Amino acid sequence: MNQNQLTDLLKNVAEGKISVQEAVLQLKQEPFEDLEFAKLDHHRGIRQGVAEVIYGAGKTPEQIQKITQAFLDRGQKTVLITRMSPEAFQLLSKNIKIQYDEISRIGIVGEIPIPDGNGKIVVATGGTSDMAVAEEAVWTAQALGNEVVRLYDVGVAGLHRLLAHTKELMSAQVIIAIAGMEGALASVIGGLADCPVIAVPTSVGYGASFEGLSALLSMLNSCASGVSVVNIDNGFGAGYMASMINHIRPKENKKE
Repeated sequence: MNQNQLTDLLKNVAEGKISVQEAVLQLKQEPFEDLEFAKLDHHRGIRQGVAEVIYGAGKTPEQIQKITQAFLDRGQKTVLITRMSPEAFQLLSKNIKIQYDEISRIGIVGEIPIPDGNGKIVVATGGTSDMAVAEEAVWTAQALGNEVVRLYDVGVAGLHRLLAHTKELMSAQVIIAIAGMEGALASVIGGLADCPVIAVPTSVGYGASFEGLSALLSMLNSCASGVSVVNIDNGFGAGYMASMINHIRPKENKKE
C-alpha cells in the first residue's frame, strides 16, 4: 500500500463505502509479510512514498518469483527488480507479465507510471562502457514516475560533445553524471548546471582505476558545488535519489 492507496482507503471510510472494521483489517495486514526467507515491508510505500524494491543479486529465481507475487497479491501496481539474472527473468515471464532490460538487468512487473515529477532527469555518461550503470538509473527513475533524458558518451575526452547538449543540462531538474576512469564528468557538469548533480563512479577503466575507486575519490573531491556521490556502479541509488529530488513538494506545516 502506498500513500495514494492509503488516502483512497481513508476516503472510502469517510464516504461510507467500507466499514471502519474493514479498513482496520487491511491496515493490520500491511506492516510486513513473513515468507520465511524474506520479510516483505508492505508499509514502505506509506512511510517513504516508494514501495520496497527487490534486490535480485544473491536471490534464487524461485525466491524472486515468490516475493514478486506476494507484492502483486497485495495490490502493488509496479514491482521493480534490480540486478536480476536472465534465469530469474525466464522463470517469472512464464506466469507474470514482465519487462526486462538485459543491459541493466532491471525487471519491471506491472505498469510504468505516468511521469509526475517536477521536471526532467538527465542521465549522462562519460562513455558507452558506462551504459549498464546508466540504464539501471534510467529504468529505476522511470519506474518511479520520472521523465528521463539520456546523454551517452559525452565524456571529457571530447568536451564539445557535452557542450552540444547545454540546453538539456540547463533545463534539467536533476542530473546523474556517470563515469569511470578519472570520473571528471561530474565536476564538469557540476560547473555548468544549476541543479543538483548526482555522481556515479563506475568500475570502468584500466588497472590504476582500481575498479572504480579512482573515480569515486575524484568525485568525492569535486571542486564543483552541488555534486553528491553514490557508491561505485550504484545506478539504482542514483535513480532513486534523483526521483526523490524530482518529486519534492512543499510540506504543509500545521500551526498548533
